[in-house]
Amino acid sequence: MGDDSEWMKLPIDQKCEHKVWKARLNGYEEALKLFQRIEDEKSPEWGKYLGLLKKFVTDSNAVAQLKGLEAALAYVENAHLAGKTSGEVVSGVVSKVFNQPKARAKELGSDICLMYIEIERAEVVQDELIKGLDNKNPKIVVTCIETLRKALSEFGSKIITLKPVVKVLPKQFESREKAVRDEAKLLSVEIYKWIRDALRPPLQGINSVQLKELEEEWVKLPTTAPKQSRFLRSQQALKAKFEQQQAAGGDEADGDDDDEPAPQVDPYELLEPVEILSKLPKDFYDKIEAKKWQERKEALEALETLAKNPKLENGDYGDLVRALKKVIGKDANVMLVTLAAKCLAGLAAGLRKKFGTYAGHVVPTILEKFKEKKPQVVQALQEAIDAVFLTTTLQNISEDVLGVMDNKNPSIKQQASLFLARSFRHCTQATLPKSMLKAFCPAFLKQVNDSAPEVRDAAYEALGTAMKVVGEKAVNPFLADLDKLKLDKVSYIFLCFSLFLQSGGPPKKGKSASALSAKGKKVPETKEFIETELSIEVCEEKSAAVLPASCMQLLDSANWKERLASMEEFQKAVEQMDKNEMPCQALVRMLAKKPGWKETNFQVMQMKLHIVGLIAQKGSFSKTSAFVVLDGLVDKIGDVKCGGKAKEGLTATAEACSLPWTAEQVVSMVFAQKNPKNQAETLNWLSNAMKEFGFTGINVKGFINNVKTALGATNPAVRTAAITLLGVMYLYMGAPLRMFFEDEKPALLKQIDDEFEKMQGQSPPAAFRGTKKGGAEEDGEEADEQEEDGGGAPDIMDLLPRSDVSDKITQDMVDKMADKNWKIRKEGLDEVAAVISEAKFIQPSIGELPMALKGRLNDSNKILRSQTLTILQQIAVAMGPALKQHVKSLGMPIITVLGDSKTNVRAAAMTTLQAWVEQTGMKDWLEGEDLSEELKRENPFLRQEVLGWLAEKLPTMRTVPSDLMLCVPYLFICLEDRNGDVRKKAQDALPTFMMHLGYEKMLKATGKLKPASKEPVSALLEKARAVMPAKPAPPPGKAGAAKSSSGGAPASKSGWLGVLGKKAPVTKVKDEEDRSGVIFILVPNGKEQRIKEEKGLKVLKWNFQTPRDEYVDQLKTQMSTCFARWLQDELFHASDFQRQVKAIGVMGERMEDELEGTVSCLDLILKWFTLRFFETNSTVLMKVLEYLKQLFPTLSRENYHLNEYEASSFIPYLILKVGESKDVVRKDVRAILTMLCKVYPASKVFPFLMDGTKSKNSKQRAECLEELGCLIENYGMNVCQPTPAKSLKEIAVHIGDRDNSVRNAALNTVVAVYNVCGDQVYKLIGNLSEKEMSMLEERVKRSAKKTPAAAPPPNRQAAERERLQREHPSNPNATFMRKPAQQPQEEVPNKLNQARAQNAEREHSHPSIPKEFQLDLDMIENDHTRVSELPDLVQHKLEELLEPIMMPEPKIRSVSPHFDDLHNSTASTINFVISQVASGDINTSIQALAQIDEVLRQEDKAEAMSGHIDQFLIATFMQLRLIYNTHMADDRLDKKDIFKLYSCIIGNMLSLFSMESLAREASMGVLKDLMHGLITLMLDARVEDIEDGQQLIRSVNLLVVRVLEKSDQTNILSALLVLLQDSLTTSSGSPMFAELVMKCLWRMIRFLPETINSINLDRILLDVHNFMKVFPKEKLKQLKSDVPHRTLKTLLHTLCKLTGAKILDHMSMIENRNESELEAHLRRVVKHSGNFSGMKSDRGTEKGQDDRMSKAKVSDILSEIFKKIGSKENTKEGLTELYEYKQKYSDADLEPFLRNTSQFFQSYVERGLRMIESEREGKGRIQPSSTVIPQHGLDSGSVPLNGEEMKPAVYYERLKILRQRQGLENNSRGDSGPTRPITSLLSKPSVASSTDMLQSKLSQLKESRESHFQQEQSHSHSPTRSSSPAANLDDLKKRLERIKSNRQ
Repeated sequence: MGDDSEWMKLPIDQKCEHKVWKARLNGYEEALKLFQRIEDEKSPEWGKYLGLLKKFVTDSNAVAQLKGLEAALAYVENAHLAGKTSGEVVSGVVSKVFNQPKARAKELGSDICLMYIEIERAEVVQDELIKGLDNKNPKIVVTCIETLRKALSEFGSKIITLKPVVKVLPKQFESREKAVRDEAKLLSVEIYKWIRDALRPPLQGINSVQLKELEEEWVKLPTTAPKQSRFLRSQQALKAKFEQQQAAGGDEADGDDDDEPAPQVDPYELLEPVEILSKLPKDFYDKIEAKKWQERKEALEALETLAKNPKLENGDYGDLVRALKKVIGKDANVMLVTLAAKCLAGLAAGLRKKFGTYAGHVVPTILEKFKEKKPQVVQALQEAIDAVFLTTTLQNISEDVLGVMDNKNPSIKQQASLFLARSFRHCTQATLPKSMLKAFCPAFLKQVNDSAPEVRDAAYEALGTAMKVVGEKAVNPFLADLDKLKLDKVSYIFLCFSLFLQSGGPPKKGKSASALSAKGKKVPETKEFIETELSIEVCEEKSAAVLPASCMQLLDSANWKERLASMEEFQKAVEQMDKNEMPCQALVRMLAKKPGWKETNFQVMQMKLHIVGLIAQKGSFSKTSAFVVLDGLVDKIGDVKCGGKAKEGLTATAEACSLPWTAEQVVSMVFAQKNPKNQAETLNWLSNAMKEFGFTGINVKGFINNVKTALGATNPAVRTAAITLLGVMYLYMGAPLRMFFEDEKPALLKQIDDEFEKMQGQSPPAAFRGTKKGGAEEDGEEADEQEEDGGGAPDIMDLLPRSDVSDKITQDMVDKMADKNWKIRKEGLDEVAAVISEAKFIQPSIGELPMALKGRLNDSNKILRSQTLTILQQIAVAMGPALKQHVKSLGMPIITVLGDSKTNVRAAAMTTLQAWVEQTGMKDWLEGEDLSEELKRENPFLRQEVLGWLAEKLPTMRTVPSDLMLCVPYLFICLEDRNGDVRKKAQDALPTFMMHLGYEKMLKATGKLKPASKEPVSALLEKARAVMPAKPAPPPGKAGAAKSSSGGAPASKSGWLGVLGKKAPVTKVKDEEDRSGVIFILVPNGKEQRIKEEKGLKVLKWNFQTPRDEYVDQLKTQMSTCFARWLQDELFHASDFQRQVKAIGVMGERMEDELEGTVSCLDLILKWFTLRFFETNSTVLMKVLEYLKQLFPTLSRENYHLNEYEASSFIPYLILKVGESKDVVRKDVRAILTMLCKVYPASKVFPFLMDGTKSKNSKQRAECLEELGCLIENYGMNVCQPTPAKSLKEIAVHIGDRDNSVRNAALNTVVAVYNVCGDQVYKLIGNLSEKEMSMLEERVKRSAKKTPAAAPPPNRQAAERERLQREHPSNPNATFMRKPAQQPQEEVPNKLNQARAQNAEREHSHPSIPKEFQLDLDMIENDHTRVSELPDLVQHKLEELLEPIMMPEPKIRSVSPHFDDLHNSTASTINFVISQVASGDINTSIQALAQIDEVLRQEDKAEAMSGHIDQFLIATFMQLRLIYNTHMADDRLDKKDIFKLYSCIIGNMLSLFSMESLAREASMGVLKDLMHGLITLMLDARVEDIEDGQQLIRSVNLLVVRVLEKSDQTNILSALLVLLQDSLTTSSGSPMFAELVMKCLWRMIRFLPETINSINLDRILLDVHNFMKVFPKEKLKQLKSDVPHRTLKTLLHTLCKLTGAKILDHMSMIENRNESELEAHLRRVVKHSGNFSGMKSDRGTEKGQDDRMSKAKVSDILSEIFKKIGSKENTKEGLTELYEYKQKYSDADLEPFLRNTSQFFQSYVERGLRMIESEREGKGRIQPSSTVIPQHGLDSGSVPLNGEEMKPAVYYERLKILRQRQGLENNSRGDSGPTRPITSLLSKPSVASSTDMLQSKLSQLKESRESHFQQEQSHSHSPTRSSSPAANLDDLKKRLERIKSNRQ
């Protein structure tokens, strides 16, 4: 469509994605008009552009992009669907718009971002803008910061979350770009407007100048808080209201929360937490226990530094806190105590509420330590305890503080009071309730009278502070007994504190006084409390003033009638008397006047008692007055006639003076008597009074002993009355009451139980007395406090006598509970249960028990877990309300147990939880993040239990902590949980949450949900709103609050369920789509993109314990683009598993047809399978496994290999199923794992299986161990990753497993390792117990016995191993080699056969012989048809080998001007450039290398580098190490850049080592590191993947040769020796590394004749001596390869050969040379080489002479020659010398030397001489002196003179003879070049030969031909053939004979 007229006809959406920019421009213009025209935001037209919107903003044409941005803005503003595009569009704006030069484009991009925020997508926009801050383009960074600033300015800090912005802000101040720094400054100013000083701590790390500038700007800002000026769509109503108020001139915002200014931000919340536990010194816990105080000080100083971090990561600080507690409590060094206190303060401040768990452990210790008087110690302890207080509540530590208030030490008492005074300042009226004041005030009053003035002052301060917090009227009742002077001091403190608060600003607790003044008046009652006792004269005087004179006169008349008349007048006077005028005490004293209470006339007595009641009711009746009458009332209560009036009088007295006080006095008085009638009636009155007054304030402890006395009374009426009283008390106290009487006789206990049973289910009656006076207000307040705490009656529980069991919880008991043996753990739990049962009621201090029990709640043994829960129930009942302080540390783990898979365990956990809540109330459980963290766990059992529990408890509460809001996000998640039970429980709990949090607040919380979730959750909120229960009304008394509110709960719950019970109409599913098309859609680079997203953490990493909904949703999203829609629907069908089975069947059927599609979607297919592994449907599982068994062989045939991404997201979950209970599943999984190794390296599967051995499932552990054994058998020890030693140690641990199958599997695996590496396995497995070691040794013996009988024939074994080697090629230089099997002696006929068998076994299992050096002798023998044909040879391209290496030239920029005058500049310039070579930035390093290379290439400037060579080389190998460890592993780096860097490094090195003067400056240590780096580079397989990687390796090879030639020969030889020693010492290195080092050494040995004069032999011999100390001769021979031994011998032999006996004079640097193996070895070599050199010199100087040698001389020479023939190094040389000797002395008799050798050895000597003869006659062109000992010769063992053991080298010589006879000569046609080839390092040269470059090349060609010949035959031959040419020496001998006969 090139013509405009054609694209003009297209629809708008097609124009917008047209390839012609004009078409797109036109499309955008029309789209803009269309978007502005559409009025319906939900119009289907919007959907057409949903996928195009990102293209609008990322258009490549700037003009079109501008119009596209305008259209996109209109779309976002008007379309309902726009929110779905926020992520991709904002990302496009950031990357493609913010970098545009046009300001208009940036402005539109910023407007789009702000519009997305307006439509409720603030989080997405903010995330993308923050990601943009990491962009390398400063323009983008500047615009991102500017947009964030605009968003914050317009929407405010409630919409824009400041924490992530503040986190990245300091980094922007470090930018090199001034524009970025300026914009960051503006953003900081804007943030400061909203959060003020909370911004200071995060910015403390920026530059001081910048900080100062910011401070100046901040000072200029107005103090008024900013207001939101732009509103979200959901805030539009609020916006209208706001504008209306502004228009009306109102300054104040609406009362709604949204209108209030943003709350003050806590700087702590903006900080990132720091993890310090892992940063502690490893020996911290050892040092802190050390005897030396200096070591303890070091440990504490290290901790202090870490604890100074203002915010710490949560973790298990239990051990650390215990260690600090020990130092504070027991360390005698006060300096260390101070340090420990500072550390504790730091931990508490950094952890805040998370430290609350440990607060109860440290507070008692700190308080006790206040006995120290040194100011610095006291100050540190004060800071520590103040910091700890802020992490907990006053109630939690009140017991500990009260415990030290009576301490004998005045300092402790003083500091405890001062601590409380400081703590009160942090309290409010709510957090300092009257219950707390009741506990503390008596202790303060006692201290007020203390003899120490400092204690008194501290008590005054505490009382004054408390008075200011809760108000005077709340504290005054406790100060009634204080004299005026002391009361004035308290008032003074109170006034001072008030003035202080007023000067500093309005106090936080300002409403306390007004709140109290609104309540009832207590002043009169307070006066009565302090009424003093009046004398009898005063009483008479006062009485006479109010009573008639006749009444006063007749009171003590002897005539009862007169007394009666007097009483009647008394009564009338009292009835008419005004309350204020009534002298109560005077009147009652007149009544008590003789005869008083001894009145004998019952009528008079009745009148007296009635008058007492009247006075108590009408007057201000004090306790002083009550004391006068109580004795008489109690005395008459049992009287038949007067008892009723006495009870009325007691009731009136109780109303006046409170029932608790009256009851206590009455009970004590009556039981001081012996009148059973009075006792019984008093108890009956008390029972009735409790019902009338209520139970508030009753001091049970005051009369409980008297009740027990009554229960033991002989009079049945007293017992019955006591039981009745207990029944009434039971109504209020509940079950705990019974604990007081458990020691009673069974019969009595049964009566009590029967009474309690009658009362069960009854509610206590509402109190109607005691409400007129101040007691009513107290009761009501306390009831409110109790209700806020969640119910129960803590005051009652506090009455129980409690014992301290902390001493009985011994360390031994705690250790038992943590033992590995479950029986010992059970024993420990039994002991704890016994201690608690014995104590019955315990104090909250229980020592280390909480931590120990917490560990047992996670016990793997379910029985112990249940027992722990039972103990926790015991503790709840025994400890009572004080249990609150253990809610966080021990209560929350109970909730975790609700997630257990066992129903009985969950039931026990719920019972325990209910028992705890009964004691603690709900408030403490809802405070903090703990409950929300539990709901966060993705455990369906846990969620449904917790939500059900909350649905039951929340309706009973009047108020809840604000932290309940933290649970709401997880409640919403549960509403959409895939588990039906979880959803149901969440729906039940929703109204109960709403009743406390409100509908508006919960609806607002849905804003953070995904769009797909927001709508259904909002709908459920609407339904819940309709059935939301009302909050329970405030109770009339202390009782019944929970009862009355819970009564309505079931009704509300049922109503809620009724609403939810209606099912929504089910929509019909669309008709089936056409299923004939492809099922996998090929998306270009789709898999690569998914891998990239997961690596960049843009999506969730596929790693979980159980799959959460987020993972399933993510997989659905990823599959939607590349799976057919119908297939995806089937795979994720929720209800019908048969649909899934059919879908898997279709995938299997189409696998071959759509193989490419299957591979492109393989990662998604495997991920879907992992989800099925977590389900219980066995039909689907078997179908999945069937598909996998089809999939992996198919992938293997296609040579496809799984990548890391696919493997890591599938294999761990497949291994989970290897522990399946069904055998058929386990069998299939094992088969799949075997197949898996064909498409994924076995060495990488190994770690996954190792992780599987850590499972709790014993079947899984056993199967994984068996599979590990199979891998080791099939692939050798190379599969053991990361190292064999580490892996074997972990495997060996399972030998002690409690499961028999796991033990057997572990033993079998270790035996498999033994079969591979022999006795070395005992070193690898580490230390085992004696029992485990005996089991292993027994198993090894048994396996050894079974091996000969069970093993297949050798040929079959070898063939099988060769097949495995072909299918799974392993590293040819394996670290571990299979050892020869131990065979019975009778199976080998003689020593030779035994040696051959061992040799054969070693050869066919030796993985280090490449196939190039293996012959298939079976094929050669049997192939009679090709007698005269030559075998096919590998055609190597020799031309390529001989071409000079082309060095890649690095692109370098011009040399820095610093180098122009280098000879004049200082060394600092060079130092600076060299330092840049090791830079982490590739470009910086390349530029530095370019500058140095320019210098090195100019001869006149190169000398400037002199003196800097070591420094330059160090920087170079540091850069090599950086590339190897970092750059090569970083996928984000371009490999071309890395290649360029490598090229520059190698180019520099070649230039440097071409100048011998500079090269020789390199020191030994530097050369060692350089060689290490170069060899590591040569072995790096990743380099081959780089383009031109082979060329790079050739260049490195050339560089190594140059280094060897040009460096100081002493230094390089010494460096190689040390490097060889290091490589042999470390087991983790590659075996190829040591091999290449030895090749370098062999090359150096070859140079020795030319370089011997320049070498410092003393240093070399010292290095050899050190090498031999580390590797003595015996240890050297034990190495897997004998090449190191031979290398060392050859070096020493060559040195001796070149220097003779003088070599012994060069051992001056060796200490104790007599003890050195080196000297003995050199002496032996010198002795032998002396004889040999003498013979050679004779032959050289006396050539042509015919002198006969003496018989002895001949014997010595021939002996030496035959020794050489028998040695593995010099066999060829020996044959050559023997041939020359025979030529010179033809009559020499060799018979004496051959007589004692075997026939085989004689034949070998004969053939060798014939071969040399044929070569000398001209058939061969290779001189004897240049014969190369082949690879087999090097790898073979020595050949003794007696011929009893032969090696493959012998057969190699035979092969050479056969080759010659067939016309294939052993030399080659190549010409020698002027330079030595790079690949010469890849062959092992023999010192005995003087091969030059050409001969080495020809030798390699020969080996390549042999290799090709071997490989051709191996592919065509039967698999039963032997895999090694040395499988059986006798067999080989016969085959070679047959080959010879066939060729002749």
